Amino acid sequence: MSYIDYRVDDAVAVISLDRPEKHNAQDESMLRDLDARWQQAAADDAVKVIVIRANGDNFSAGHDLRTPAPGYFRDGKTVMESAYGWESEHYLGFSQRWRDIPKPSIAAVQGACIAGALNVIWPCDLIVAAETASFSDPVVKFGVGGVEYHAHLWELGARRAKEMLFTARTFSAAEAYDAGMVNRVVPLDDLDAQTMALAREISEMDAWGLATAKRAINQGLDVMGQRTAIQAAFDIHWHGHANALLRTGYPLLTPDPLRSAPDTKEDS
Repeated sequence: MSYIDYRVDDAVAVISLDRPEKHNAQDESMLRDLDARWQQAAADDAVKVIVIRANGDNFSAGHDLRTPAPGYFRDGKTVMESAYGWESEHYLGFSQRWRDIPKPSIAAVQGACIAGALNVIWPCDLIVAAETASFSDPVVKFGVGGVEYHAHLWELGARRAKEMLFTARTFSAAEAYDAGMVNRVVPLDDLDAQTMALAREISEMDAWGLATAKRAINQGLDVMGQRTAIQAAFDIHWHGHANALLRTGYPLLTPDPLRSAPDTKEDS
């Protein structure tokens, strides 16, 4: 079963998370399908812009902690080295790959965007948020220093990034816009229409010009150390997993106390 919808509207590929009954929590199947759709859009010469969106009330509750990846365990025990490899591919690796696709990408965000959901939107070039959207990374509560694609510093600036992590509080769409993380804040009912209008405006530009403009900005970020810093933070992230293992014995399935729905254990 696929949890991703995919369509091409003129020159715009629209990739939709489609697990609304679970708040679009990301299991291994969803992540692999999402990556495949990113690659499909990247390889399609008719596609000039990629839009990432979600069906339902919330963009995503983050990682699905109810269905851990098989690489986390061996003989019923947590195996840190194989779990590190799995997260290197599915979390950090996928996010870096999406970030480096030469076509412009836009994330359209409504409702809650929690922890692992940031791994999906932060690699995008632009973010359009509904007025009701909210953003949080509460994993410090679990003894882990932040999500795997640790772009907090680059997305929010040092002080707001520390506030998000130190307090685990939720940032509103307006606060995210003020910090420069979000390009536009729009009424919820207009989110899809305004995102598509922006995508179509961009799609009218020359494809090579778009690709080189994106590459120039991304290379500038890399010269400033973004890629190296995020990789270093990912390695520190794994000290957090070890810390949680010592404290709880079960570091990878700790339920998120901030989850809004009592019958779900998604979110990381």
